[in-house]
Amino acid sequence: MSLAAKQATLLLSDGTIFYGKAFGKIGTTTGELCFSTGMTGYQEVFTDPSYAGQILIMNSVHIGNYGVNEIDKESNSVKIKGLIGRNLEEQYSRILATNSLSDYLIDNNIVAIEGVDTRALVTHIRTKGAMNCIISSAITDIAVLKKQLEECPDMKGLELASTVSTKEEYTIGDASSAIRVAVLDFGIKKNIINCLVERGMYVKVFPAKTELKQLKEFNPTGYFVSNGPGDPSAMPYAVDTVQKILNENKPIFGICLGHQLLALANGIATFKMHHGHRGLNHPVKNIITGCCEITTQNHGFGIQPDDVRKSNDVEITHINLNDDSIEGIRLKNKPAFSVQYHPEATPGPHDSRYLFDDFLAMMQ
Repeated sequence: MSLAAKQATLLLSDGTIFYGKAFGKIGTTTGELCFSTGMTGYQEVFTDPSYAGQILIMNSVHIGNYGVNEIDKESNSVKIKGLIGRNLEEQYSRILATNSLSDYLIDNNIVAIEGVDTRALVTHIRTKGAMNCIISSAITDIAVLKKQLEECPDMKGLELASTVSTKEEYTIGDASSAIRVAVLDFGIKKNIINCLVERGMYVKVFPAKTELKQLKEFNPTGYFVSNGPGDPSAMPYAVDTVQKILNENKPIFGICLGHQLLALANGIATFKMHHGHRGLNHPVKNIITGCCEITTQNHGFGIQPDDVRKSNDVEITHINLNDDSIEGIRLKNKPAFSVQYHPEATPGPHDSRYLFDDFLAMMQ
Protein backbone atom coordinates (compact mmCIF):
# COMPACT_ATOMS: atom_id res chain seq x y z
CA MET A 1 0.00 0.00 0.00
CA SER A 2 1.39 3.43 -0.89
CA LEU A 3 2.00 5.96 1.84
CA ALA A 4 -0.54 8.31 0.25
CA ALA A 5 -3.26 5.66 0.53
CA LYS A 6 -2.46 4.48 4.07
CA GLN A 7 -5.03 5.52 6.67
CA ALA A 8 -4.03 7.28 9.87
CA THR A 9 -6.12 7.91 12.96
CA LEU A 10 -6.17 10.86 15.34
CA LEU A 11 -7.83 10.20 18.70
CA LEU A 12 -8.31 12.96 21.30
CA SER A 13 -8.51 12.31 25.03
CA ASP A 14 -12.16 13.44 25.05
CA GLY A 15 -12.99 10.63 22.62
CA THR A 16 -13.15 12.71 19.44
CA ILE A 17 -11.79 10.87 16.40
CA PHE A 18 -10.44 12.22 13.10
CA TYR A 19 -9.32 10.09 10.18
CA GLY A 20 -6.79 11.05 7.55
CA LYS A 21 -3.78 9.84 5.57
CA ALA A 22 -0.38 8.83 6.87
CA PHE A 23 2.54 11.21 6.36
CA GLY A 24 6.10 11.05 7.63
CA LYS A 25 7.08 8.01 9.69
CA ILE A 26 4.66 5.10 9.94
CA GLY A 27 4.00 4.53 13.63
CA THR A 28 2.22 5.82 16.72
CA THR A 29 2.85 8.90 18.87
CA THR A 30 1.21 10.71 21.80
CA GLY A 31 1.42 14.20 23.25
CA GLU A 32 -0.49 17.35 24.13
CA LEU A 33 -2.34 19.02 21.26
CA CYS A 34 -1.38 22.55 20.37
CA PHE A 35 -1.63 24.62 17.20
CA SER A 36 0.11 27.27 15.14
CA THR A 37 -1.59 29.76 12.85
CA GLY A 38 1.54 30.69 10.90
CA MET A 39 1.46 30.35 7.13
CA THR A 40 5.28 30.19 6.94
CA GLY A 41 8.11 29.15 9.20
CA TYR A 42 6.96 25.60 9.76
CA GLN A 43 10.51 24.27 10.05
CA GLU A 44 11.40 26.85 12.70
CA VAL A 45 8.29 25.79 14.61
CA PHE A 46 9.06 22.07 14.32
CA THR A 47 12.57 22.60 15.71
CA ASP A 48 11.59 25.00 18.52
CA PRO A 49 12.42 23.18 21.80
CA SER A 50 9.41 24.85 23.44
CA TYR A 51 7.21 22.39 21.50
CA ALA A 52 8.77 19.30 23.13
CA GLY A 53 6.09 16.87 24.30
CA GLN A 54 3.46 18.34 22.00
CA ILE A 55 1.65 17.28 18.84
CA LEU A 56 1.29 20.25 16.55
CA ILE A 57 -1.66 21.25 14.40
CA MET A 58 -0.57 23.50 11.53
CA ASN A 59 -3.68 25.52 10.78
CA SER A 60 -2.52 26.84 7.40
CA VAL A 61 -3.96 24.84 4.50
CA HIS A 62 -0.63 23.93 2.83
CA ILE A 63 2.50 23.01 4.80
CA GLY A 64 5.71 21.77 3.20
CA ASN A 65 5.40 23.54 -0.13
CA TYR A 66 8.80 25.24 0.16
CA GLY A 67 10.64 22.23 1.55
CA VAL A 68 13.21 22.32 4.34
CA ASN A 69 16.66 23.83 4.73
CA GLU A 70 19.41 23.62 7.36
CA ILE A 71 19.43 27.38 7.85
CA ASP A 72 15.81 27.38 9.01
CA LYS A 73 16.37 25.24 12.11
CA GLU A 74 15.97 26.67 15.63
CA SER A 75 17.71 23.69 17.24
CA ASN A 76 19.61 20.60 16.16
CA SER A 77 16.55 18.39 15.67
CA VAL A 78 12.77 18.31 15.31
CA LYS A 79 11.21 18.73 18.74
CA ILE A 80 7.49 18.18 18.13
CA LYS A 81 6.16 14.68 18.86
CA GLY A 82 3.79 14.58 15.93
CA LEU A 83 2.24 16.70 13.18
CA ILE A 84 -1.32 17.27 11.95
CA GLY A 85 -2.11 19.09 8.72
CA ARG A 86 -4.77 19.70 6.10
CA ASN A 87 -2.38 19.28 3.18
CA LEU A 88 1.18 18.18 3.98
CA GLU A 89 3.16 18.54 0.78
CA GLU A 90 5.86 16.20 -0.53
CA GLN A 91 6.71 18.40 -3.52
CA TYR A 92 8.41 21.74 -2.93
CA SER A 93 9.30 24.75 -5.05
CA ARG A 94 12.16 26.54 -3.25
CA ILE A 95 15.45 26.16 -5.08
CA LEU A 96 17.41 26.47 -1.81
CA ALA A 97 15.54 23.61 -0.15
CA THR A 98 17.61 20.52 0.63
CA ASN A 99 14.81 18.07 1.37
CA SER A 100 11.08 17.47 1.22
CA LEU A 101 8.90 17.74 4.31
CA SER A 102 8.01 14.06 4.01
CA ASP A 103 11.64 12.87 4.00
CA TYR A 104 12.52 15.35 6.74
CA LEU A 105 9.84 13.95 9.05
CA ILE A 106 10.86 10.38 8.27
CA ASP A 107 14.52 11.19 8.95
CA ASN A 108 13.49 12.66 12.31
CA ASN A 109 11.09 9.80 13.22
CA ILE A 110 8.02 12.04 13.28
CA VAL A 111 4.57 10.49 12.80
CA ALA A 112 2.13 12.76 11.00
CA ILE A 113 -1.41 12.78 9.64
CA GLU A 114 -2.84 14.86 6.79
CA GLY A 115 -6.29 15.29 5.31
CA VAL A 116 -7.66 16.50 8.64
CA ASP A 117 -10.05 19.45 8.85
CA THR A 118 -7.60 21.50 10.89
CA ARG A 119 -9.95 24.48 11.20
CA ALA A 120 -12.54 22.25 12.85
CA LEU A 121 -9.88 20.66 15.04
CA VAL A 122 -8.45 24.00 16.20
CA THR A 123 -11.97 25.28 16.88
CA HIS A 124 -12.55 22.18 19.00
CA ILE A 125 -9.36 22.82 21.01
CA ARG A 126 -10.19 26.49 21.48
CA THR A 127 -13.61 25.46 22.80
CA LYS A 128 -12.74 22.38 24.88
CA GLY A 129 -9.19 23.31 25.85
CA ALA A 130 -5.79 21.75 25.30
CA MET A 131 -5.76 17.97 25.70
CA ASN A 132 -3.65 14.93 24.92
CA CYS A 133 -4.02 12.97 21.70
CA ILE A 134 -2.61 10.00 19.83
CA ILE A 135 -1.78 9.68 16.13
CA SER A 136 -1.29 6.27 14.58
CA SER A 137 -0.69 4.99 11.08
CA ALA A 138 0.21 1.55 12.47
CA ILE A 139 -2.77 0.76 14.72
CA THR A 140 -6.42 0.90 13.69
CA ASP A 141 -8.02 -0.56 16.82
CA ILE A 142 -9.56 2.39 18.71
CA ALA A 143 -9.61 0.45 22.01
CA VAL A 144 -5.85 -0.13 21.76
CA LEU A 145 -5.27 3.53 20.92
CA LYS A 146 -7.36 4.64 23.90
CA LYS A 147 -5.29 2.50 26.24
CA GLN A 148 -2.03 3.92 24.89
CA LEU A 149 -3.38 7.45 25.14
CA GLU A 150 -4.24 6.95 28.80
CA GLU A 151 -0.52 6.40 29.47
CA CYS A 152 0.45 9.79 28.02
CA PRO A 153 1.41 12.18 30.87
CA ASP A 154 -0.38 15.50 31.32
CA MET A 155 1.63 18.62 30.53
CA LYS A 156 0.66 20.09 33.89
CA GLY A 157 3.34 19.06 36.35
CA LEU A 158 5.70 17.84 33.61
CA GLU A 159 9.34 18.96 33.66
CA LEU A 160 10.74 18.91 30.13
CA ALA A 161 13.30 21.72 30.01
CA SER A 162 16.22 19.60 31.19
CA THR A 163 15.52 17.06 28.42
CA VAL A 164 16.04 19.62 25.63
CA SER A 165 18.74 21.75 27.24
CA THR A 166 22.33 21.62 26.03
CA LYS A 167 24.40 18.93 27.70
CA GLU A 168 27.65 20.87 27.41
CA GLU A 169 28.57 24.52 27.87
CA TYR A 170 29.45 26.48 24.73
CA THR A 171 30.30 30.05 23.74
CA ILE A 172 29.30 32.22 20.78
CA GLY A 173 30.40 35.71 19.80
CA ASP A 174 33.41 37.96 20.27
CA ALA A 175 35.41 36.82 23.31
CA SER A 176 36.92 40.29 23.65
CA SER A 177 33.52 41.94 24.15
CA ALA A 178 32.96 43.86 27.38
CA ILE A 179 29.39 42.55 27.48
CA ARG A 180 29.30 38.93 28.63
CA VAL A 181 25.96 37.13 28.97
CA ALA A 182 25.45 33.86 30.85
CA VAL A 183 22.51 32.02 29.30
CA LEU A 184 20.52 29.41 31.20
CA ASP A 185 19.34 27.06 28.47
CA PHE A 186 15.91 25.56 29.13
CA GLY A 187 15.32 24.99 25.41
CA ILE A 188 16.72 28.13 23.81
CA LYS A 189 16.05 28.97 20.17
CA LYS A 190 19.04 29.69 17.96
CA ASN A 191 17.72 33.07 16.91
CA ILE A 192 17.64 34.30 20.51
CA ILE A 193 21.37 33.65 20.66
CA ASN A 194 21.74 35.35 17.27
CA CYS A 195 19.93 38.45 18.57
CA LEU A 196 22.32 38.66 21.52
CA VAL A 197 25.47 38.10 19.48
CA GLU A 198 24.39 40.55 16.76
CA ARG A 199 24.46 43.27 19.42
CA GLY A 200 28.08 42.56 20.29
CA MET A 201 27.50 40.34 23.31
CA TYR A 202 29.76 37.43 24.12
CA VAL A 203 27.46 34.57 25.10
CA LYS A 204 28.06 31.42 27.09
CA VAL A 205 25.22 28.90 27.13
CA PHE A 206 24.87 26.65 30.17
CA PRO A 207 22.84 23.46 30.81
CA ALA A 208 19.52 23.90 32.61
CA LYS A 209 20.68 22.63 36.01
CA THR A 210 23.88 24.69 36.22
CA GLU A 211 24.53 26.19 39.66
CA LEU A 212 25.09 29.92 40.15
CA LYS A 213 28.70 29.32 41.23
CA GLN A 214 29.48 27.89 37.79
CA LEU A 215 27.65 30.71 36.01
CA LYS A 216 29.67 33.29 37.94
CA GLU A 217 32.95 31.76 36.78
CA PHE A 218 32.16 33.24 33.35
CA ASN A 219 32.16 36.71 34.99
CA PRO A 220 28.95 37.73 33.23
CA THR A 221 27.75 41.28 32.76
CA GLY A 222 24.19 39.98 32.72
CA TYR A 223 22.07 36.84 32.72
CA PHE A 224 19.54 35.52 30.23
CA VAL A 225 16.83 32.99 31.18
CA SER A 226 15.56 31.16 28.11
CA ASN A 227 12.32 29.81 26.71
CA GLY A 228 11.53 26.11 26.93
CA PRO A 229 8.86 23.42 27.26
CA GLY A 230 6.87 22.01 30.15
CA ASP A 231 5.37 23.28 33.39
CA PRO A 232 7.46 26.00 35.09
CA SER A 233 6.05 25.06 38.51
CA ALA A 234 7.74 21.66 38.10
CA MET A 235 11.17 23.35 37.98
CA PRO A 236 12.10 24.27 41.59
CA TYR A 237 15.78 23.89 40.69
CA ALA A 238 15.44 26.66 38.09
CA VAL A 239 13.42 28.95 40.38
CA ASP A 240 16.10 28.59 43.04
CA THR A 241 18.84 29.50 40.56
CA VAL A 242 16.94 32.56 39.32
CA GLN A 243 16.43 33.72 42.92
CA LYS A 244 20.17 33.45 43.52
CA ILE A 245 20.90 35.32 40.27
CA LEU A 246 18.60 38.14 41.42
CA ASN A 247 20.77 38.57 44.50
CA GLU A 248 23.70 39.35 42.20
CA ASN A 249 21.98 42.63 41.23
CA LYS A 250 23.05 42.25 37.62
CA PRO A 251 20.73 42.68 34.59
CA ILE A 252 18.42 39.75 33.87
CA PHE A 253 16.26 39.19 30.79
CA GLY A 254 13.81 36.31 30.48
CA ILE A 255 11.69 35.11 27.56
CA CYS A 256 8.62 32.83 27.71
CA LEU A 257 9.52 30.07 30.21
CA GLY A 258 12.18 32.47 31.50
CA HIS A 259 9.42 35.01 32.12
CA GLN A 260 7.46 32.46 34.13
CA LEU A 261 10.53 31.46 36.15
CA LEU A 262 11.28 35.09 36.98
CA ALA A 263 7.70 35.43 38.21
CA LEU A 264 7.93 32.27 40.34
CA ALA A 265 11.21 33.52 41.81
CA ASN A 266 9.29 36.56 43.05
CA GLY A 267 6.38 34.69 44.60
CA ILE A 268 4.05 34.92 41.59
CA ALA A 269 2.25 31.69 40.71
CA THR A 270 1.84 30.23 37.23
CA PHE A 271 -1.21 28.45 35.80
CA LYS A 272 -2.12 26.16 32.92
CA MET A 273 -3.94 28.15 30.24
CA HIS A 274 -7.13 26.89 28.58
CA HIS A 275 -5.49 26.44 25.18
CA GLY A 276 -2.48 28.74 25.24
CA HIS A 277 -1.28 31.41 22.86
CA ARG A 278 0.07 30.18 19.54
CA GLY A 279 0.86 31.97 16.31
CA LEU A 280 2.57 34.95 14.72
CA ASN A 281 0.02 37.72 15.12
CA HIS A 282 -0.81 38.40 18.78
CA PRO A 283 -1.27 42.11 19.60
CA VAL A 284 0.57 43.24 22.73
CA LYS A 285 0.62 46.68 24.31
CA ASN A 286 3.68 48.07 26.03
CA ILE A 287 1.95 49.99 28.81
CA ILE A 288 5.17 51.85 29.70
CA THR A 289 5.48 53.47 26.25
CA GLY A 290 1.86 53.15 25.12
CA CYS A 291 3.01 51.49 21.88
CA CYS A 292 1.53 48.30 20.47
CA GLU A 293 3.42 45.49 18.78
CA ILE A 294 2.49 42.37 16.83
CA THR A 295 4.14 39.36 18.43
CA THR A 296 4.92 35.69 17.93
CA GLN A 297 3.77 33.47 20.79
CA ASN A 298 3.97 29.86 21.88
CA HIS A 299 3.04 29.11 25.47
CA GLY A 300 0.53 27.02 27.38
CA PHE A 301 1.20 28.50 30.83
CA GLY A 302 0.87 32.05 32.14
CA ILE A 303 1.48 34.02 35.33
CA GLN A 304 -1.27 34.87 37.80
CA PRO A 305 -2.45 38.48 37.26
CA ASP A 306 -3.70 38.91 40.84
CA ASP A 307 -0.32 37.90 42.26
CA VAL A 308 1.43 40.49 40.10
CA ARG A 309 -0.97 43.24 41.06
CA LYS A 310 -0.53 42.46 44.77
CA SER A 311 3.26 42.43 44.54
CA ASN A 312 5.24 45.35 45.90
CA ASP A 313 8.30 44.42 43.85
CA VAL A 314 6.92 43.54 40.40
CA GLU A 315 5.05 45.68 37.89
CA ILE A 316 3.32 44.86 34.62
CA THR A 317 4.95 46.19 31.45
CA HIS A 318 3.03 44.43 28.66
CA ILE A 319 -0.50 43.08 28.23
CA ASN A 320 -2.14 40.95 25.56
CA LEU A 321 -4.84 42.96 23.79
CA ASN A 322 -6.85 39.83 22.95
CA ASP A 323 -7.44 38.65 26.51
CA ASP A 324 -5.66 41.12 28.85
CA SER A 325 -3.24 38.42 30.03
CA ILE A 326 0.15 39.56 31.29
CA GLU A 327 2.85 39.56 28.61
CA GLY A 328 5.67 41.34 30.41
CA ILE A 329 6.93 42.33 33.86
CA ARG A 330 9.86 44.13 35.42
CA LEU A 331 11.18 44.36 38.95
CA LYS A 332 11.03 47.69 40.74
CA ASN A 333 14.08 47.03 42.90
CA LYS A 334 16.27 44.96 40.56
CA PRO A 335 17.54 45.32 36.94
CA ALA A 336 15.37 42.44 35.76
CA PHE A 337 12.58 42.15 33.19
CA SER A 338 10.87 39.51 31.08
CA VAL A 339 8.26 38.96 28.39
CA GLN A 340 5.94 36.04 27.71
CA TYR A 341 6.16 36.29 23.92
CA HIS A 342 9.09 35.84 21.51
CA PRO A 343 10.83 39.08 20.46
CA GLU A 344 13.38 37.09 18.43
CA ALA A 345 10.49 35.84 16.24
CA THR A 346 11.62 33.95 13.19
CA PRO A 347 9.51 33.83 11.24
CA GLY A 348 7.34 36.62 12.44
CA PRO A 349 7.25 40.35 13.09
CA HIS A 350 10.32 42.22 14.33
CA ASP A 351 8.29 44.73 16.37
CA SER A 352 9.74 43.54 19.68
CA ARG A 353 13.45 43.32 18.85
CA TYR A 354 13.96 46.52 20.86
CA LEU A 355 13.89 44.38 24.01
CA PHE A 356 17.35 43.05 23.18
CA ASP A 357 18.51 46.64 22.84
CA ASP A 358 17.00 47.41 26.25
CA PHE A 359 18.89 44.48 27.74
CA LEU A 360 22.13 45.70 26.15
CA ALA A 361 21.57 49.23 27.48
CA MET A 362 21.02 47.81 30.98
CA MET A 363 24.39 46.09 30.87
CA GLN A 364 26.21 49.08 29.44
